[in-house]
Amino acid sequence: MKAVAAFDYGPPEGYTVTELPAPVPGPGQIQVRIAAASVNPADVKVPSGEFRRDFPLEFPYVPGNDFAGTVSEVGPGVDAYRVGDEVFGQAVPRALKALAGPGRVSLGTGSLAEYAVYEADTPFIAHRPAGLDVETAAALPTVGLTARALMAAAEVPAGATVLVVGATGGVGTTVVPLLAKRAKVIATATPADEELLRSLGAASVIGYDPAGYPSDVDVAFNLVLPGDRLAALGAALRPGGRLVTITFPVTQPESLGRTDVDLRFVLDMEGRFGGMSEVAEAAVRGELDVTVGRRYTLDQGPQAIADFAGRHTTGKLVVRM
Repeated sequence: MKAVAAFDYGPPEGYTVTELPAPVPGPGQIQVRIAAASVNPADVKVPSGEFRRDFPLEFPYVPGNDFAGTVSEVGPGVDAYRVGDEVFGQAVPRALKALAGPGRVSLGTGSLAEYAVYEADTPFIAHRPAGLDVETAAALPTVGLTARALMAAAEVPAGATVLVVGATGGVGTTVVPLLAKRAKVIATATPADEELLRSLGAASVIGYDPAGYPSDVDVAFNLVLPGDRLAALGAALRPGGRLVTITFPVTQPESLGRTDVDLRFVLDMEGRFGGMSEVAEAAVRGELDVTVGRRYTLDQGPQAIADFAGRHTTGKLVVRM
């Protein structure tokens, strides 16, 4: 099969498209013929070597978490899927198994390839409904799960003023419309993205400079800044305001310079707020959507990851096989 692969630790500029043996499903696993995949931060960070001490990789390493495709082979003991089923979902690299949670883990061989193998018994993979097209299904898993978890964990009061930092990314463009249904959303973006953010429901759009952050915000969402660099965002909150963040390192209260902030770190590796079936149902009902910013072919896969790492991107980057 053709696949995007890293042959050593390093930046995505070193990735290449190569021929590799197609992975074979074992007991409890399915092989999927990938139709499309989307790019996530792990596709940059894991092969970079940032985690090599705790989670060493075997090379060649195929990146890719989110996918949509067709079941092409079923391993022993799998009853929920048959060859020909349309599926979509998310899986973490097998090297990161320890981070996948103690429950029904979702592990994969890398979706930026013509074929990948996944654990079948997990809430993070589901049948793709007819009302969900392949590109949307490939772009939606991580951002859909994250947006749902954020909305559940943040408990945004009706009528609240909300500041979203990182609003133009995959998670941001998915969560802003959800927030806009119940709150006044102030979003950070470049001038080029202002029209998009307003179309998604943002009441106002500001630049990235923390000096321009408003004051007396009820809830602030950090979707992109390092978790130890949020003092300026914390300062934008009213007394007793809430800061919701998804980035590492996990934010510590003392790093905010104030003690009256309701600090909530959101990472749902076990599907506590619902899995892929719930994401699919919400998407088909029109309650959950994703913005696709750029599209690439498999041969352009390394460029897609390099663009994600080094360029300003809007929404999700999707790779078609």
